[in-house]
Amino acid sequence: MARDIVRRDFIKRVGAAGAIGASGLAGCLGSPDDSGSDSTDTETDSGGGGDDGMTETDSGGGGSSGDGPDGLVVIGYPESGIQLFRDYYSASDGSEEILVPDGLRDGSMPGQVGNDMANVTGTAPAAGGPNQEAFSSLFEEQYDASPGVFTSQSYDSVAIQLLANAAAGENSGTGIRDQMRNVANPDGMEVTPDNLVEGIEAAANGENVNYQGASSATNFNEDGDPASAAYAIWEFNADEGAAENVEVQNFEGENPDGAGPSADSIPGGTDREMSVGILLPETGDLASVGGPMIQAARLPVRQVNEANPAGLSVDEQLEDTQTSPSAGTAAAESLVSAGVPSVCGSASSGVNVPVSQQVFIPNEIVGCSPSSTALSVTNLDDNDYIFRTAPSDILQGRVMAQVMSERLGVDNVATLYVNNDYGQQLSERFAEVFTDTFDGEVYRQLAFNIGESSYSSVISTALSPPDN
Repeated sequence: MARDIVRRDFIKRVGAAGAIGASGLAGCLGSPDDSGSDSTDTETDSGGGGDDGMTETDSGGGGSSGDGPDGLVVIGYPESGIQLFRDYYSASDGSEEILVPDGLRDGSMPGQVGNDMANVTGTAPAAGGPNQEAFSSLFEEQYDASPGVFTSQSYDSVAIQLLANAAAGENSGTGIRDQMRNVANPDGMEVTPDNLVEGIEAAANGENVNYQGASSATNFNEDGDPASAAYAIWEFNADEGAAENVEVQNFEGENPDGAGPSADSIPGGTDREMSVGILLPETGDLASVGGPMIQAARLPVRQVNEANPAGLSVDEQLEDTQTSPSAGTAAAESLVSAGVPSVCGSASSGVNVPVSQQVFIPNEIVGCSPSSTALSVTNLDDNDYIFRTAPSDILQGRVMAQVMSERLGVDNVATLYVNNDYGQQLSERFAEVFTDTFDGEVYRQLAFNIGESSYSSVISTALSPPDN
């Protein structure tokens, strides 16, 4: 069904239908270098020519139609996505509705693909917190640019860590861990980006504070995930070289007030230097989004160091993950060696999971990712050291299924996903909700590897009729 026929205000109904538990909450981003294991039987397709490293998951059900799917879900990253979409538009007239998540939100893509990509719609965690405007003003004043994707989550991650550090009164990972919910969840003095300095001084003096963020209300549930989140529906604007929001809507999980362990008291402490790490991609496949995220993460540090509330200052340590699990792990170890007790990062789930397992958790370092959304992050045996200001893909998969069904009017699709935990888990979550809740049909789920010179084979398979 053509999109201009089915554009409707479906979001109003998502509030209730989409109010599912956010406790399962990708990086929002997965890592291009993470090759997660399949949780379903897969069959390698050797036909079609081309070296796509393609894996097909049969979703069952088959279809009676002789045509290919009316919609595609594509989960990946810009660097590989450019070639994948070039191959798609070479094989198709663009009549399929295509839905993508935040990993492919790069306004320069249409220009590099050579197509306006008008049939592509996206979803992404958005800046929907009660103090979004305050953060945006700070960012624009400092950098003379508008905030980008995951910038508000990056700011909130560092702001909360500094509040927890001030409340703990020491550069201790365990102490900060025990204060994360005390400073983020109700009750206490309301702290925003506008009065962060005053909030840190209050926390250092042992007072209760409640940070209300730019990305969300930043209440952590028992898994360390956001208890509520906003999502944007966005589209490419090829003329402007931009990806522009069409709508933004807040979604609540099962426990919007948050829950989980925290310290019984706030010891506080003044006249000292706090320490925080920033572990985000300056280079690699996610460098285009990593740069603005780093800028946002540095804002709370700058605010504190310019004001020195209660005699406090901040020593910031920045390391580049290179969007690589091995490089990210080495960078995280450098932060540990520098004595950093808590870290904003990492960005991608494929980096965040090994970094958490191999570095943060065993060294009792708090990690608070602003963009790692994979379900596997929630399932970490983390002793409560791992937090996120980005929501889990259990919620994004639900939002994407409803967008495809109700906004785009599509009832049969194929999914193409980057071959890692993030891609596979989000594809499977979308397929589950799309079929069970919206009576849709998923013809097949296809994995693709990054860095291939051609994706013609996987595109051809995705666009083919369902198996009978």
